[in-house]
Amino acid sequence: MKAVVFTLGCKVNSSESASLVHGLEERGYTVYDELVYADIYILNTCAVTGEAEKKSRQAIARVRAINPDAKIFVCGCASQHNPQSFMDKNVDLILGANHKSKILEYVDRMQAELIDVEQAIFDTVTGMEESNTFEELPTTKYFQKRAYIKVQDGCNKFCTYCIIPYLRGRTRSRTIASIQQEIANSNALEFVITGIDLSSFDDNGKDLADLMQALANCKGRIRLSSLEVGVITDKLLATLKSMPNFAPHFHLSLQSGSNNVLKKMNRKYTREEFIQAVQKIHTIFPNVAITTDIIVGFPNETEQDFLETMSIVKICNFSQIHAFPYSKREGTVAAKWIDLDSKIKKERLHRLLQLAKEQQQEYERQFINENLQFIPEEVQGEYTVGYSENYIRLYYKGECKEPCLVQAVKAYEQGLLVKEM
Repeated sequence: MKAVVFTLGCKVNSSESASLVHGLEERGYTVYDELVYADIYILNTCAVTGEAEKKSRQAIARVRAINPDAKIFVCGCASQHNPQSFMDKNVDLILGANHKSKILEYVDRMQAELIDVEQAIFDTVTGMEESNTFEELPTTKYFQKRAYIKVQDGCNKFCTYCIIPYLRGRTRSRTIASIQQEIANSNALEFVITGIDLSSFDDNGKDLADLMQALANCKGRIRLSSLEVGVITDKLLATLKSMPNFAPHFHLSLQSGSNNVLKKMNRKYTREEFIQAVQKIHTIFPNVAITTDIIVGFPNETEQDFLETMSIVKICNFSQIHAFPYSKREGTVAAKWIDLDSKIKKERLHRLLQLAKEQQQEYERQFINENLQFIPEEVQGEYTVGYSENYIRLYYKGECKEPCLVQAVKAYEQGLLVKEM
């Protein structure tokens, strides 16, 4: 039997999908992550934008074209947000953002030929219920080089542009012991610690710094995914500095450099507090990579607001910026506000991306002739591609299967060309 686990959206979804893959493999399935011919398809959907939700629904049509007789199971944020739109497409099971382990229970019953319509409807309804506890999915050995380890779910922040708290529910965390066990059993070389709101991690009073301390001696490189400014404390930075396996890379979500816009977004910090956090990080990690997200053209964003974003970008000197135009998301507070003209958003985005490209190139150039730790991830043509500890994309000419120390030779395609030492 063949199965496909097709993932749209965030790193948390990727982590959850990896667990489902492992569960299916234990049941004898050969599992793929692309839409190829299979007997079962699990679509792990995304609803962060309307376009993401549309792509999630379109995936069903693609599956039907490949195998009209396949079983299709849908889960994730898009099906949580609008289950009826998936019911109308006649899929076999619909779950939401929670209770994804029910998919494996359903597969077991299907193999035992115990499926009935009433049970399927019951599972669809219970799959939409909000969870108050962290759902432990099957752990996997992660044979790929980089593994996403989900340690937290849900969010309490309710940014005015974001629908995810309404779909994922309130924040809840995994136990440190469970996280340690998954990493200990894995064959991956790098572990990205991730969550919907990673900064709110709390295992019975133990915070993110405590978690990182517990992972200080585990095998493999440890990288943190997106963080909020408030979690950048002296305790966390001291802990990370003491870790021999920590990758010096911080992804701090900025979203805007204007205090006016940050307030409208319901972000819990000011531009001054963000700058202070960045400066604190640079004091402890001089050559650190700091990356960020920025939304351009939020409702009522003025030219002055945008210039304040441009100025903070210059002050913080990010190594990479994920910038995108604001997109109205129905069901959020900001969706009720007047949207900016698309031409204004496009023009501002262009200016920001130009600055971001210059900063990325400037950051990467300082590492030419320097030695970097290279973990290979994939082959692209004649190059083996991976990332350095400070999240620079590295291109190694030829085959490279094991981690090694490399020397950066020259800039190459938004990254660096390297050779083995």
